[in-house]
Amino acid sequence: MKQLPIALQLYTLRDETEKDFAGTLRAVAKIGYTGVELAGYGGLSVGALKNLLSENGLHVAGSHVAIERLESELDQVIDENLELGNPNVVIPYLAEDRRQTAADYQRVAASLNGWSATLASHGLTLAYHNHAFEFDTLDNGRTGMDILFAETNPALVKVEVDTYWVLAAGHDPVQYLKRSAGRVVLVHLKDRDPADGSYTEIGTGDLPLGGLVDVAAAVGSTWLIVEQDVCRRPPLESVEISFANLKARGYA
Repeated sequence: MKQLPIALQLYTLRDETEKDFAGTLRAVAKIGYTGVELAGYGGLSVGALKNLLSENGLHVAGSHVAIERLESELDQVIDENLELGNPNVVIPYLAEDRRQTAADYQRVAASLNGWSATLASHGLTLAYHNHAFEFDTLDNGRTGMDILFAETNPALVKVEVDTYWVLAAGHDPVQYLKRSAGRVVLVHLKDRDPADGSYTEIGTGDLPLGGLVDVAAAVGSTWLIVEQDVCRRPPLESVEISFANLKARGYA
C-alpha cells in the first residue's frame, strides 16, 4: 500500500489562524503534518505566505477558492497558485441559488469545463469538493453529483471527496471512492460521532478509516487531508489527536 502524505485543512484552525497565522503553521508542522490545504491566506501576501510555508517545511496540498473568484479573477487565481506551488484549485461550496435544479448543476458543469481547461493549460488541476446536498435527487431524477460527473471532462475536472459528507448522505465512502477512480485528487478524512452525527477526531468515530486509506492512493488521490469543521476541545488538540491516530495505524 502506497503511503500518502497527510495535510491539514486550515479551516479547522480558522480561529487560531485569525489570531496568529504564523504560530499556528508552526504548531501544525510540529505535530507532524507535511502539508496544508488553504482556506484563505490569513491576510498575508502570497509571497509572505509562500515563505512562511517554506520556513516550516509545509507543502500546499490544495487551496479552496470560491467559485465567485473563478468567475471574476481567474487569472489572479492562476498566478497565486503557481507562486505558491499549489497544484490543486478546489471549489469548496455551491451556494443554494446555484443548486436548486438539474439545470443549475448543468450550468455549473459547463463552467467547470471551461475553467479546468484554462487551469490545465497552466499545469493546475480543478477539483470540486462535495457536501451532502449534491446527493439529493433533483427535478429530473438525477443527483447533482451525477450531473457533475456526467457533464464534465473526466480528464480535467476532478473531485475532492469529503468522506464525512458522503457518509452523511447515506453512502459508503469506500465504495464511493472506488466508483470515482480516476477523478479523485484529494480525500478529506473527516470522522463522525455515531451517537449524534457530530464531527470528531480521526479514528474516534464511524468513518471506515482503514478502507479509505487503503483505496485512496489506488483511485488517484495525492494527499489525505484531515478536517474537522467543529471541535469539542481546543482545535489544535483535536488535530494532534487525529494525526496521532493516523500515525498509530501506520498511515503517517
